[in-house]
Formats: sequence, structure tokens, C-alpha cells
Amino acid sequence: METFILIGITGIGLGALYFLVASGLSLIYGLMGVLNFAHGSFLSVGAFVGYWLARNLGPETSMSEFILAMIIGGLAAGAFALLVEQLLITRLYDRHIDQALVTVGVSLVVGALLGGWFTNDLQIFPTPLWFYTAVNVGGAMIPADRVVYIATAVLLLIANWALLKFTRIGLIIRAGVENRHMVNALGVNVRLAFSTVFFLGGFAAGVGGVLVSVYSNGVSPLIAGTYLIYGFIVVVIGGMGSVPGSFIAAMLIGVIRQFANYYVTGLGDFVVVILLAGVLLIRPQGLLGKARA
Repeated sequence: METFILIGITGIGLGALYFLVASGLSLIYGLMGVLNFAHGSFLSVGAFVGYWLARNLGPETSMSEFILAMIIGGLAAGAFALLVEQLLITRLYDRHIDQALVTVGVSLVVGALLGGWFTNDLQIFPTPLWFYTAVNVGGAMIPADRVVYIATAVLLLIANWALLKFTRIGLIIRAGVENRHMVNALGVNVRLAFSTVFFLGGFAAGVGGVLVSVYSNGVSPLIAGTYLIYGFIVVVIGGMGSVPGSFIAAMLIGVIRQFANYYVTGLGDFVVVILLAGVLLIRPQGLLGKARA
């Protein structure tokens, strides 16, 4: 039973990381229809800014310093995402092929620059000692860092839901998605609202980048590519534009992958691909996505 609990909670922790990467993708594509292949570069920028700050705060990183590094990393990634949107995406909102090409180019350039500055080798991320302890859950000793991943993902989910549901900017975003021209005619700045979405997507990716670096035992420009692939899988399975759907899909993928790898090493990725194919065949719009004409 302890083994079952350990694998299950570890899978949920992994799913939380997938959600942190996928939530920004889901927001940006679902609400704005932008094919953003530069999302991995947002994750990398957040991870390296968080790494730089944590390394310079002192030899031993406290929990408060780590949270500060995570937030600053998220803000830096959000600012970079906003810069990409203002300089490039604003001219390409209705040109999906061009969006894909430009964002792939941004991703390649950022990866090359970070690789040149920091090398592609893993740089050990300064981590609070508490992360190396364990929490007793039902007799199973769960690594404490999994608790941080899960708590961060839940907080982000609640914050996204509350922003879109109960704030004026959320109302403008939802209205702009339905009919951008009508909202503009009413004198509302839809462009500002859409820029906010890009910032939020980048912020989530940056926070995820810091936590992914801890989970991967270090930060490297090469990590983003792997997690970006899983981010897209999560978005497709959960439903384009559905943040709750992405949350459910991420948890499902994380748990299934962990259990599959426990019984047969390397089987997890194969099972995830089978799950993706099944969802595309049976319910193409995803678990909570809306069917489009």
C-alpha cells in the first residue's frame, strides 16, 4: 500500500509540473488562437533567472528565498512573453503558419543564447534543504518537493479560474474571444487584455521552469524541449483553451506514466502516446474542450 501511495503522489507531483507548463499554452492558444512554439523559451528564461537569483542570494537557499526566486523567474518569463507578443505576435494574429515559424525561430534563438552563456550542461539549482526531506503520508515517505509542486499547481489553477471568472480583465478577455470586433467597437482595449493573457502564460511557464529545474536536479536549456512536448500533449488531451481540462489531463498523464514506468521501465511514454491517440480518435476536442464547427 505504501508503494501505491508513493507512486501515486509522485505521479501527481509530476503532473503538477506538466500543468504548470501546459496552463500557459492552454490560455494562449485557447483564448487567442496563437500557435506558440516559443513557450519552451519562456520556461527556460524563468528557470535561468530563478537560478541566477537563488545562486546569488547566498550559499544556502531558504524556503522564502526559493519562493522569491520562483516568483522573480515567473515575472521575468512573463515580461519576455509580453515582449515577444508586442514585437512579433501582434502582427500575426490571423496567420497561424507564420506564428508557428516565428515562435519556433524565437525558441531556437533563445536556446542558443542560453546555451552559449551557461552551456548546455546541468547547472545545479540552489534548493532549500527541506526539499530533501520526506513527508509521511499513509505510511509512505513522500519527497517534500512533490508537495511544493502540487500546491503551486493548485494555487495557479485557482488563480486562473478566479481571474477569468470574477475580474473585469477576465470579462474583457472572455468577451474578446467571443467577438473581438464588437468589444473594440464598445471602446474596450482588447489588445491590452490579450497582452495580459500572454504575460500570464509566460509567468506560469517561468514558475514551472524553476520547479522543473529542481525536479531535474539542475537547469539547462535542453530541459524545456522535453516538457514542452508533454505540455502540448496535456493541452490536446485536456481540451484546447480549458485550463481545468489541462489540470485533469496533467494529473492523469503524470500518474499513468509513473505507474507504467514502475512496472516496465520506459513504458510510460508509450502509454501516454496511446492515451493521446485514443482521445484524438474518440473525443477530438479533448476531455473538457468544446467541439468546434
